[in-house]
Amino acid sequence: MSQSDQSPMPQASPDAPSKPISRERMALLFTVMLVTAAGNTAMQSVMPSIGTALKVDDVWISLAYSWSALLWVVCAPIWAARSDRRGRKAMMALGLVGFIVSMALCGAALWAGLSGWITAIWALIAFAAARSLYGGFGSAAPPAVQAYVAARTPRAERTKALSLVASSFGLGTVFGPVLAPLLVFPYLGIGLTGPFLGFALIGLVALVILRLRLPNDVPQFPARGQAYDAPYANGSAGAPSDSHDEEDYSDTPPAGKLRWFEPRLRAWVLAGLFGGHAQAMIMGIVGFLVLDRLGLRATPDVGASMVSLVLVFGALATLLAQWAIIPRFDLGPRTATLSGILVAAFGTVILGIAENLFSLSLGFAIASLGFGLFRPGTNAGTSLAVSRAEQGQASGIVASVAGASFIYAPALGVWLYNISDWLGFGLIIALCLAVAASGWKSLQRDSDLTRERGGQETASD
Repeated sequence: MSQSDQSPMPQASPDAPSKPISRERMALLFTVMLVTAAGNTAMQSVMPSIGTALKVDDVWISLAYSWSALLWVVCAPIWAARSDRRGRKAMMALGLVGFIVSMALCGAALWAGLSGWITAIWALIAFAAARSLYGGFGSAAPPAVQAYVAARTPRAERTKALSLVASSFGLGTVFGPVLAPLLVFPYLGIGLTGPFLGFALIGLVALVILRLRLPNDVPQFPARGQAYDAPYANGSAGAPSDSHDEEDYSDTPPAGKLRWFEPRLRAWVLAGLFGGHAQAMIMGIVGFLVLDRLGLRATPDVGASMVSLVLVFGALATLLAQWAIIPRFDLGPRTATLSGILVAAFGTVILGIAENLFSLSLGFAIASLGFGLFRPGTNAGTSLAVSRAEQGQASGIVASVAGASFIYAPALGVWLYNISDWLGFGLIIALCLAVAASGWKSLQRDSDLTRERGGQETASD
């Protein structure tokens, strides 16, 4: 730990200018999120083809993710709270380790199934077990990254900062599908499992860079009432620093424990939950939709390339939302959430009637553009609804809400889609419209959310 990391926190005056996160540190945070996102979307682009090659029903492929998603919901708040005490860097590293081990074991399980060493059902069971490592331990990284950024960003700039973090996921969803077909090696029988092994190695490189280049951090705002970790053991641990905002304690419940549906968060959590279910259903359906509409069930390798192409267009649209539209028009949480969910509904309509590669790509791109506005909006709204001292817990809630959307929604969407196309797409559209209608009434106005409280909230690094 460096000398600067060991010194007491300097007191910040109410009028002190905010110190932005350095470019090097932001690049490291960006890399952590990008690698995991790229690996996950690479996996999504090949899993429909792997399921076809294993000759299992589509719904079982979707259900293989459910246990991992459930673990994510349970574990993300735990790791987020732990990051308040142990530091964000340690949780980011733990998350990357979970990602690396999970990807390697998932690839090994599916390779054994495709090679005939084990039956298809045992391959999927082994895949689900290996994937659970990502839900259990990989869930440590995103809340830590979000809390690191949120705790060092002033309120008026937080939507943009969190949008930049979210855009690392967007960029990852470009790289993942682009690299996935290149990693389908014909050698040693690796085939469609190549992306799993490739991204396990990429994750290992990211972990080494994180450990070497990101300084050991001290949580800026530990949970109230709990012991401070070093370096506060040098005598400053007796009371919170004066640099903490007055709002950190004026509106924080004495117990310091945030719940999903407490009044400050309820509207944002409900919007994120139902809108997230709509997004999860589209992500579950789109790979199988491409194989069916383009008649590629008999050629899984070609199908994986076409699925990857459609996912790339969606990822580029997500980046357009998060890198261009949100900062260019200075969209606040409420505006981004409501406009995004309506655009997503429109894109879903186009996707439902698409019959060729162009229209499939267009529909998925428009839907992804909408969700690219919606997700940063709900994330920022959740962050701004609570005090800076509660950012670790808030980021855990955001991560667990996102995970909850993937417990059963992808499988439900695929099951309805296999019965009738419009059962699946109709439910997605209905969820989007319900979020827009309820959010119009219940979500706080942007001017209220982004107003500095008491003029005292500053960001420190």
